[in-house]
Amino acid sequence: MKFRRRRVGPFDTDRLRALGARAGWLIETPEVLTVGFGRPVQRIALPEGLGASRVTSSRLAQHELTGDNGPPGSGVTAFAALPFDRLRRGELHVVQYTITQWRNGDAWVTVADGARDPSEMVAKTPVPSQGVQVLQTVHYQPSPDEYAHHVAQAVEYLRRKEIDKVVLARAVVGSVKEPIDPAAVAQRLRQREPLCTIYAMPTADNRRFVGATPELLVQRRGHTIICHPLAGTTALPNEAGSHDYETWLLGSAKNLHEHAVVVDDIVRTLSAWCDDINADGEPSIVTLATVAHLGSWIRARVTGDGEGPDALDFLRLLHPTAAVGGIPRDGADALIHLLEQHDRGHFAGPVGWVDSDGDGEWWVALRGVLLEDQRFEAWAGAGIVSESDPVAEREETRNKLAVVLSSILSEPI
Repeated sequence: MKFRRRRVGPFDTDRLRALGARAGWLIETPEVLTVGFGRPVQRIALPEGLGASRVTSSRLAQHELTGDNGPPGSGVTAFAALPFDRLRRGELHVVQYTITQWRNGDAWVTVADGARDPSEMVAKTPVPSQGVQVLQTVHYQPSPDEYAHHVAQAVEYLRRKEIDKVVLARAVVGSVKEPIDPAAVAQRLRQREPLCTIYAMPTADNRRFVGATPELLVQRRGHTIICHPLAGTTALPNEAGSHDYETWLLGSAKNLHEHAVVVDDIVRTLSAWCDDINADGEPSIVTLATVAHLGSWIRARVTGDGEGPDALDFLRLLHPTAAVGGIPRDGADALIHLLEQHDRGHFAGPVGWVDSDGDGEWWVALRGVLLEDQRFEAWAGAGIVSESDPVAEREETRNKLAVVLSSILSEPI
């Protein structure tokens, strides 16, 4: 398949986001909006998920790309939302159109051979106008009290030193009166979480997965690898302008321990393929709408002078990190299956893209909601260590759920 890339004038951001959110593949960081849409021209199956599958970006390099030069992700690009379970089947999609637009207005369009110019398609996309709705039905998986009980059980495991950390999640499943517009959800999340990356992707069961994630799993640009794990959380105070939470979070032994476990594990894992690995000496505060996290930047260089592993290789290496699974990985995974008793599906799985040069960005699918007509399913999790308090962890998940549910519901639940 032949593709042509050209540099163009900027598109209307709201319409472009709406197009991707409703019927395409959307990844919108604070700096750049990347949208894929149109008919898939290539489906790349991962029949064994991220386990034994050895699909690489070389499959994309078989396509011919002509036209203007552009930044990573603006050429022949494959998009995916993959399940949390690294051994479950997944699929990447190369589609007819990819539009990459930076915040300063720089934009590129890549079009498959034979497809028409997409400018009119973007211009005719309705901007979202749907408001939030009244809750009709709701079901918790598990109930809040059951979740706190599961946390208490996990703490007992951790205190016996069988596991260093595990992330336990819970879901809210409900419905509203009118079919939910994914573009309206994405727009509200963009407004409420300006530091997050907004994503919207199709899933294998024909739902739309929309969310606002603050966590970069891995970015690959040539030989440079960047990760930004988050672990350690506190709810924001009601008093505007109060920054006491920063002092508390940076001094919390429990949260610092939870964060250090994640960072140390990623650094150790990257050492298989990288050298010059540098992690922040101390975590910084990442402040969102309702919660604040401890975050650390990790930067590394790929060993050797050749092309080296691509973004998919690093995704296989890292997912799931201890930020969303636990450590050791196998023990934490077994405990998740024992206590959660509900399939996470795409929650905390990777969402992102890889291009024909092997560059890519993969984000952890947090603060997300699965949409199908009037129905929604939202998830949130909390990192559990031996010092965790079950009630506090339950409230942490409630605060995280509040962000994404506020993009759908008129009243908190």
